[in-house]
Amino acid sequence: MEEDIDDKFFYDFPDNPALIEAQQPFLEILSDPSSNSTSDDSNNRAVSPCSPSDASVGNAAQLPPTPAAVDSYDRFQFEPVDLDPAAFFGGGANSDLMSSAFLKGMQEANKFLPSQDKLVIDLEASSGQFFKGVEEGNKFLPREDKLVAGFNGHAAPAPAPAVLSVKKEEAVDAVSANSGGGRGRKNPYHDDELEQEGGRSSKQSALGDDVSAREMFDRMLMPSDEMCIVQMQNLRIAMQEAVAKNDSGGGKGANGKGRGRRGGSDVVDLRTLLIHCAQAVATDDRRSATELLKQIKLHARPDGDGTQRLAHCFAEGLQARMAGTGGLVHQSLMATRISAVDMLKAYQLYMAAICFKKVSFLFSNSTIYNASLGKKKIHIIDYGIQYGFQWPCFLRRISTRPGGPPDVRITGIDLPQPGFRPTERIEETGRRLKKYAHEFNVPFEYRAIATAKMESLRKEDLKIDPDEVLIVNSLFQFKNLMDESVVLESPRDVVLKNIRKMQPHTFIHAIVNGSFSAPFFVTRFREVLFYYSALFDVLDTTTPRDNEQRMLIEQNILGRAALNVIACEGTDRVERPETYKQWQVRNQRAGLKLLPLNPEVIELARDKVKNCYHKDFVIDIDQHWLLQGWKGRILYAISTWTANDASS
Repeated sequence: MEEDIDDKFFYDFPDNPALIEAQQPFLEILSDPSSNSTSDDSNNRAVSPCSPSDASVGNAAQLPPTPAAVDSYDRFQFEPVDLDPAAFFGGGANSDLMSSAFLKGMQEANKFLPSQDKLVIDLEASSGQFFKGVEEGNKFLPREDKLVAGFNGHAAPAPAPAVLSVKKEEAVDAVSANSGGGRGRKNPYHDDELEQEGGRSSKQSALGDDVSAREMFDRMLMPSDEMCIVQMQNLRIAMQEAVAKNDSGGGKGANGKGRGRRGGSDVVDLRTLLIHCAQAVATDDRRSATELLKQIKLHARPDGDGTQRLAHCFAEGLQARMAGTGGLVHQSLMATRISAVDMLKAYQLYMAAICFKKVSFLFSNSTIYNASLGKKKIHIIDYGIQYGFQWPCFLRRISTRPGGPPDVRITGIDLPQPGFRPTERIEETGRRLKKYAHEFNVPFEYRAIATAKMESLRKEDLKIDPDEVLIVNSLFQFKNLMDESVVLESPRDVVLKNIRKMQPHTFIHAIVNGSFSAPFFVTRFREVLFYYSALFDVLDTTTPRDNEQRMLIEQNILGRAALNVIACEGTDRVERPETYKQWQVRNQRAGLKLLPLNPEVIELARDKVKNCYHKDFVIDIDQHWLLQGWKGRILYAISTWTANDASS
């Protein structure tokens, strides 16, 4: 009522002297050109109900609307404000309640804004509406003690005190995803606030993982004979306890269910079923293949015995081949990220339970050490250096060489990493090796080379010094090179010829001894089945079934490689091993000469396997090749070569 009287007074007495005197300063401001330009600039900005510029509009609104003032105000061209809630919520199924409350609040808040035809507003009356709108909009925001709003009209339950801040971040991300937000949308809550609520436990957890990863790196990179024996003894004790537990518990697994024969007398030969299924897949007999896959999956288990775990991995490969998605499945497995700590634990288990890589490192390091005796400089070209696990032990050993250590130069070659830093992992390996070389007082130089095609590297790219003893080292890397079935000029032959041109003192060549690179699927499937049966049997014999690292090795390393052989063809099939006899023909054809093995190194390898590993591991020699296997099946081989001057 009072407001109506005031408005009537202003309209009935526009020429009142007191009123004109009060209006004069404001008219001067409005008629100033600089004021108009400022107003025009402010018109170009998006209008916000809480922006400071609105305060000046509100103050001006309290003035009586004289004709001059109204004329000045008409210069401002206000556009309606678009407060579309879709900008905040993408129409997700769980966002209806939140979006409706937010929209209602925005509608209430929008009432205090000037419309197109009415600039002068009653701020006192509209302020109540604005705060009412803010109240409505505030309902969907979480309170200080509630991080996540309830979608069903109720507040989300308070988290347990033991839950880390990492869990809260996951909850917030889940809210963003369910609200229909984009995949790249950022967390709306500040990281510092989450850390304060969770006691900064996420940072402490990450820091702890980083410290434990560095400690594990040091322990694995610098192992001792005593550590190797202790690790193997621990595995034997764990296996004995697992066997005793299974015997006393009736062969129960981790879930309490028996692992015995199903149906009382149901005995299944999973290997035979797998071969029959592969034959059906090869002939495109989908009905038979589907039925056989059902039988295999009924008995295969990822946590069963070695054969059941093998069947589980191979069934996935056969299913992917039938669906024609082998390449996609393999790429998704390759993209699966595993934490550094978990991967290091799995690698530690692999080194403790399986002797193949340990013996290969021992053979290679001993060969290089003997070649460096009496030399001042040594240059090692390492194809597939990866994390450089081989070299700290070598640096420690060569630091004690009579007469002092030589100058060591390592050229690390590996595949580039995806992203903007393709050489990041190789360079990090070099920094780590420099640290060890500094500790052992070994003059050290490192160079990282990231290349997707090893056959593209030439002698000129490697900066070879004639005064250096050149060693070329390749441990199990050339199996991923394409062969003649894919490329007419085999990259394998190109790489070997390039090594021949380098004129190395010694070329150390370790290979995966497999014949499952044949173009015919059924033949290839049989070979890969027998090969990986031995590897799964190694783990089943030496490692408890409930070991998490064992499952990681089987699923993410062995299973991934087996799936690539089974489900992929063409360039997608990157696992293409050959037998050591086939590699011997290739090397000789490239102009390399096989060197005799050092008896001392062979004896050292046999003693290592005898003292630290299971009795069923095999160490043998054939035509100057050191062979490694399991229960009579040869799985890996290693040899030394040099350039054949007679062939040049």
